[in-house]
Amino acid sequence: MRRRSFLKAAAATGLAASAGAFLTTRRAAVAQPSEVLAAFPDKFVWGASTSSYQIEGAVTAGGRGPSVWDTFSHSFGKVANGDTGDVACDHYNRYAEDVDLMAKAGMNAYRFSVAWPRVQPTGTGPANAEGLDFYDRLTDALLTKGIAPWPCLYHWDLPQALQDRGGWTNRDIAGWFTDYAQIVAARIGDRAKHWTMLNEPSVHAIFGHGLGGHAPGLIGKGNYFKAIHHQNLAQGMALKALRAAGGGKDWQLGTVLSLQPVWPVGGLDANYAASLMWDAVWNRACLDPLLRGEYPELLRDGFAPLVKAGDLEAIRQPIDFLGINYYSRMHQQPDPAGLFGTGYGSPPEGTPTTGMGWPVEPDGIAEFLIELKQEYGNPPVYVMENGAAYPDQTGPKGFVQDNDRISYLRRHMLAGHQALEEGVDLRGWFVWSLLDNFEWAEGYQRRFGLIEVDRQTLERRPKASYHWYADVIRRKGVPTSV
Repeated sequence: MRRRSFLKAAAATGLAASAGAFLTTRRAAVAQPSEVLAAFPDKFVWGASTSSYQIEGAVTAGGRGPSVWDTFSHSFGKVANGDTGDVACDHYNRYAEDVDLMAKAGMNAYRFSVAWPRVQPTGTGPANAEGLDFYDRLTDALLTKGIAPWPCLYHWDLPQALQDRGGWTNRDIAGWFTDYAQIVAARIGDRAKHWTMLNEPSVHAIFGHGLGGHAPGLIGKGNYFKAIHHQNLAQGMALKALRAAGGGKDWQLGTVLSLQPVWPVGGLDANYAASLMWDAVWNRACLDPLLRGEYPELLRDGFAPLVKAGDLEAIRQPIDFLGINYYSRMHQQPDPAGLFGTGYGSPPEGTPTTGMGWPVEPDGIAEFLIELKQEYGNPPVYVMENGAAYPDQTGPKGFVQDNDRISYLRRHMLAGHQALEEGVDLRGWFVWSLLDNFEWAEGYQRRFGLIEVDRQTLERRPKASYHWYADVIRRKGVPTSV
């Protein structure tokens, strides 16, 4: 029985113990790889991901306009330690050094995001030539080193001028985004062949528009529904426009969703309804319209006032691949104060956690990959983000020996390999992240990078995980033991 069907049946009939046994069996099956090198296909894509506001800095250079994250991070108390992305990693000026580090590790792909306010400082109107020039230079530098550019058109840094017009709560943004997408694709699409429309639209809607902890800092279910629907619509319209414009340019078009299995806390009957609701809010609100042309049943009443004739057809566009971001499962229980009446609870006893307090559950990525195969037609999939923040300690020789991060990545890649063995069409892996960066509301206190960035000098220092990953790429496989 498929996971979703089983969970629904369990919620309806009270078979909590049976559901727990089913999922525990899956966990055990994935977590026990054979003691040999887990080899990946020769054409497997190995890369890293970043996002513009988190690494570029240079927020006033080259005609760039302000974004919602400039506004949010400069608002008192919104970001830890008052940190901002004003400088970030200074990738805008140091991109060549970063590209060289990727090349030395053997990476053959780099997913970066394009800053909308660099390209259109006010969000609409003529393109800003200097902003496009930067992505021209970056694209050429990558190709010179044998690294395929994978631009993502939106990773949360909306032009502030568009937010002043309602941002993602304004239906007109679907057209604004489509115009912007075509401008970027027209400039670097002769060289960039893999395009992702959005990064984690559900996360942006939940934390930026529902809970207020991310830019633009809006609160309420109504804003969540608008942000989700208008992102879905913008994505569909942009996919259609780029598909038409691509012609014979052999573009591969897709998008990136955060997909995390949701389990009821403790496997208890009382928590199943909460887990199903949060699964709809986080996962299905973007996945189902894209691949099935419908919103999940639990949320249809909320979306109904927003959906106009033809919207779902516009959203359900063919994609060449689906990017997924995975960090951990989410364990849910009822919480009247939650955005949808649910809240986070404890994972199973003994589950380790990262420096962010997130449970380390590598079998969860295999769980969702296999579900995509069983219930969504087995689309070509790339893991676009997978990584962990830990409190890295620099040793006396200036080197970070981040064994926890290596263990996290190794175990998740082994789970991905298990999914491959079960027929999932998994084609690549992008580690989050290349660099220690501005980690949104957490500022610079959380470090996900394969490469340490000195906050005073901005010097790049590869960590042990960088060298480990380079070895994985060279061998085209993951060691099954330390």
